[in-house]
Amino acid sequence: MMRAGKLVLVLGMVILAAGCQRLSGGGNQQPAPLPATPTTPVGAGTLAPLDPNAPPVGTTSMDPASGATDLTSNPVSAPANAQQVGRTDLLGGWKVASAGDNCMAFMTLTSWSGGYRANTRGCTAPVLAGISAWDLSGNQVVLKDGSGVTVAQLYSSAPGQFSGQTSTGAPISLRR
Repeated sequence: MMRAGKLVLVLGMVILAAGCQRLSGGGNQQPAPLPATPTTPVGAGTLAPLDPNAPPVGTTSMDPASGATDLTSNPVSAPANAQQVGRTDLLGGWKVASAGDNCMAFMTLTSWSGGYRANTRGCTAPVLAGISAWDLSGNQVVLKDGSGVTVAQLYSSAPGQFSGQTSTGAPISLRR
């Protein structure tokens, strides 16, 4: 009987040692390191100074001959049915339609020097792709590019719907 007790004790210690070894990683087996991520080399040279009047990167410049409208000095007049709008009415995602382009716009209350932050997704028109801010001027919604230039002015025509004009003269609408 004494021999069976010793055998159970030794067997228990072997199982215990094997369990501890498994919990501690079982030796020096480390996972293989991940391969390095390829990167493009950084070029050397000097950068030209920033031009505050340059259009945002990825957009084309506004050529006065192209029929662009100066919305700052020549604002779009409010329609008779324009409704009052509050800042929280504009928060969130919107479907944008303008000149055959259909994409999304997202508006937040994060402060920006020209109002509040906005961004677009899936817009192919440079004017729409360059939207990076929005603000309210009375009951008018003003969309601006990265340099603070007004790119569209809209009014609420019904709850969850805004319509107006872009700086290129194209009609624009926002809908939920």
